[in-house]
Amino acid sequence: MGEVFRRRPPGRRAVMLLLAALLAAAVAVVLLRRPVDGAALRPGWAGTEQAGWIAGIVSAVFSLVGTIAAVQALRVGRADRAPATGRLVQVGRLPQSASWFQDRRAQLDLTRVARTGRTAVLTQVLSGMGGVGKTQLAAQFARRLAHTGELDLLVWITAISRDAILAGYAQAAWQLRLVDPTVDLEQAAATLLNWCERTDRRWLVVLDNLDTPAHAAGWWPPANRHGRTIVTTRRRDAVLAAEGRVLVEVGLFSEAEAAGYLHRAIADPGRLAEAGQLAADLGHLPLAVAQAAAFIRDRGLDCAGYRRLLTDRRRRLDELVPQPDALPDDHRATVAATWALSIDAADAAAPAGLARPVLNLVALLDPNGVPTTLLTTTAVLAYLTEARGTGDVVGVDDVGRALHNLHRLNLITHDPHGGSLRVHALVQRAARDELTGDQLSRATRTAAAALLDQWPESETRPALSQAFRANTVALRDHVGDLLLRDESRDVLISLYSSLGDAGLVRAASDGLDRTIADSLRLYGPDHAGTLNFRFLHAFHRGWGGDAAGAADEFVTLAADCIRVLGPDAPLTLTTRHNIAFWRGEAGDPAGAAEATAEVFADRLRVNGPDHPETLNSRGSLAWLRGQAGDPAGAVVALRELLADCHRLLGPEHDVTLKARNGLAFQLGVTGEHAAAVSETRALVADYIRVLGAEHPQTLSAQRNLASWRGHAGDPAGAADALEQLLATCLRVVGPDHPLTAEAAEALTYWRQQSQPHDVSDG
Repeated sequence: MGEVFRRRPPGRRAVMLLLAALLAAAVAVVLLRRPVDGAALRPGWAGTEQAGWIAGIVSAVFSLVGTIAAVQALRVGRADRAPATGRLVQVGRLPQSASWFQDRRAQLDLTRVARTGRTAVLTQVLSGMGGVGKTQLAAQFARRLAHTGELDLLVWITAISRDAILAGYAQAAWQLRLVDPTVDLEQAAATLLNWCERTDRRWLVVLDNLDTPAHAAGWWPPANRHGRTIVTTRRRDAVLAAEGRVLVEVGLFSEAEAAGYLHRAIADPGRLAEAGQLAADLGHLPLAVAQAAAFIRDRGLDCAGYRRLLTDRRRRLDELVPQPDALPDDHRATVAATWALSIDAADAAAPAGLARPVLNLVALLDPNGVPTTLLTTTAVLAYLTEARGTGDVVGVDDVGRALHNLHRLNLITHDPHGGSLRVHALVQRAARDELTGDQLSRATRTAAAALLDQWPESETRPALSQAFRANTVALRDHVGDLLLRDESRDVLISLYSSLGDAGLVRAASDGLDRTIADSLRLYGPDHAGTLNFRFLHAFHRGWGGDAAGAADEFVTLAADCIRVLGPDAPLTLTTRHNIAFWRGEAGDPAGAAEATAEVFADRLRVNGPDHPETLNSRGSLAWLRGQAGDPAGAVVALRELLADCHRLLGPEHDVTLKARNGLAFQLGVTGEHAAAVSETRALVADYIRVLGAEHPQTLSAQRNLASWRGHAGDPAGAADALEQLLATCLRVVGPDHPLTAEAAEALTYWRQQSQPHDVSDG
């Protein structure tokens, strides 16, 4: 039984019956006192006849009232013959109220929507991943309705099976005295639902943890404006939103709610430093926040110390929460075990055996967005076929169905038309914790191969490139040294190259510093991976504005490449080519020309005249000829090179585009400004199409175009274009990048040139 509540005021029908009875009594009194034909009443036939007539009227009235009452009783049914105890009838035990319960927005919305008389929504299905607090929201909602006297019957059922649901209904029927305890479960349950459909007493049925919707098939509480139903589930199947039911997605704590919980649960200000960051690390998952707070209190930690433990990949997630027998707030499982049943259920659904290995792959990638195309690559399909172990070849449709199974159990969020999926970071960690070393290695190789297979060829779609970079960074952070093994390391080459192409040179250099240190620790200075990472580091150093430092770094690398790989190895020749290039950028065109000539000769010997790298060195020689004071000769050499590049490589090859850029620039140096504008404008359009609008080479070509416009007689147009370019450079590559400095310097010059000059006679 629950707590005592106020009796409900009489219903409209009861009031009408009472008034009818009073009216009958009043009529009887009046008639008994009224004289007949003005004479006083007296004994004898006349008085007797009148009294009998009046008694008949009164009897008829009361008979009518009784008939109405009987009909009403039949309509209401036996239920309203339940004892009028003035107490709430409660079946089932509500879970203990969570300590430091947060009045979440979801709770307020639930209460507002479900208030009797305000809405036709009588059944609400609270759906969300394990740990978001669905049960606590439902329990708090039930308590508030009970506390405000809005319930006569509260039924709380842990709906783990059909029998559990029927037993809860039957218990309610017995407590309401609708049936005898000897009646079987189904009959008692059916009686309770019939009563719920017809009664005007106020009821609430909660089906908690209905994680198999089929258990409620045929046994959903009926629609009645006096009653309401709340369901909590990890599922979000379409059937849960059918027949007037409303699916309510229960999400995570907001930042304020998570921080508020930690402040109230830990209380000690000295232990709350980095509380907001800890909430973010936990993904604002209510269950994780509660268990972390309990762990912090029990171990005497502070939030910063717990964050350090959380980032330690060597620790399993279940080592960072209280033991199962010490969980707070009636929690049934640790945060690490919360999703185990959901994963088992998803993996058991057809096609069986696929959801778990799909989740294992997703667990290595970016929780905020995994491109679904990664999961349909040849490498992933082969991995899934092997992991499933049935011998059946896994196809793209099978992957789609596995994703649907994970989605409907709230383990991932997947929009089939959106092109990506999301997963909570702690779900990922729980999945990773279950992988053996061999399983993690195979999953790492597969994820790296999928990223390499789908990597965007250019930066023309910045959002897509960023998604691939984010997934590679996540993979690197999740698996550590495993990504430096074998061909998997190539995905890091793609990552750092893409960062540089996007103008994120500092991020590329910082990542390479870390990766080179790891490669040196694992494999030493002579490993091919270490040498390749060092090459990229030196290149990005030059792109970052330190041309002389880049040249020196390439000199050191070239010596190691010659020693380890030999003088004719591709990496050796490319390193020597870059020595020459960055020497020229550092202000030594003569030394650059000499070094380039040597590399060109070796490439002719090793690769032949038509190889892209040979053509690249040939282009560098032509460019340096112009820099050395012979722009006309450079124009001739570049035109010849460009014809060969179109024939051998095509119009969009990087070497072809660089040759066009060099030709346009040298045309301007020779004074052919209009031709330089025309050539550079066409080049910018092709750079945008091939490389993207924010690629450093595109930005550099736009700077050249603006300057040639100024030299061609449009200084104001040049200033306007450079102003826009400067804003882009500040946003994309930052204030310290050479491109930004060059754009700012050119803008100042062409602004001055565009101002009217005072001319006075001397």
